[in-house]
Amino acid sequence: MLVKIDGVENKEFSRNKNLFLSFLKDNTHSGKLSPQVEVFKSIDVQKDSFHWVMSTFDVDRDFEKVDPAGWNLKNYLANPVILWSHDYSIPAIGYAENVKADTALEGDIVFNSKEFDEFGWSIGERVKAGALRCGSVGFIAEEVEFLESKDRECDLIFRKQELLEFSICCVPANPFARNGTKKLEITEVIQEPEELSYWDKLTKGLARA
Repeated sequence: MLVKIDGVENKEFSRNKNLFLSFLKDNTHSGKLSPQVEVFKSIDVQKDSFHWVMSTFDVDRDFEKVDPAGWNLKNYLANPVILWSHDYSIPAIGYAENVKADTALEGDIVFNSKEFDEFGWSIGERVKAGALRCGSVGFIAEEVEFLESKDRECDLIFRKQELLEFSICCVPANPFARNGTKKLEITEVIQEPEELSYWDKLTKGLARA
């Protein structure tokens, strides 16, 4: 996770989650953050696809969640840039289309062509080849909910946030936000009768040969 406070990267917060959490608590009043806090969170995606699930409501490796209902996309839709590793010093390597936030934040990515941007094109080729599979949302946190119960699954939930940009990067924080995949849901538990023989189980598909 990378953190910027009022536009300046804070490396201590990026390295120390507890320090960052303490800072958020001290500067949050009724859910509203007083300083401008930019957070950059990575996700994992499948190769050979230019449709991205950019962010989900799953608990990430920082033990945080981002509420998909809280995305403010107004400014981003007017300038839907795709960057390389949140580097604002180089031109965008592509742009996003069809960006929306429903049960997840998602959109389609178009990489620059080789004719005018060989670097941006090469990132797209790496994604196509499977050498790069991760993306990362950069956002301004606007409202935060802290979770204090002992049996909590995460430390906090970002309830409202403005999307600044989406980047292709190397290391994911949210392993669940993969394009074209769904989390396994167990809808029925098969009870294997004890009286069935091994052969009966095999013919019924309940055992392996």
